[in-house]
Amino acid sequence: MSVLVDANTRLLVQGITGKSGSFHASACKEYGTQVVAGVTPARGGEKFENTPRRSLPRRPTPL
Repeated sequence: MSVLVDANTRLLVQGITGKSGSFHASACKEYGTQVVAGVTPARGGEKFENTPRRSLPRRPTPL
């Protein structure tokens, strides 16, 4: 299965505060990917490296 990514792709990272999630989210940001939100249970409303965190995945608010 291929994943098609272009300049308009927005990324939501599940487990953004975990070891792998934070590593890959940071790498994606450095590459230029639009990381619009992260999901971590019971930590919604906080931010992780200027990326909003949510408790449950849902449609991101428009930028």
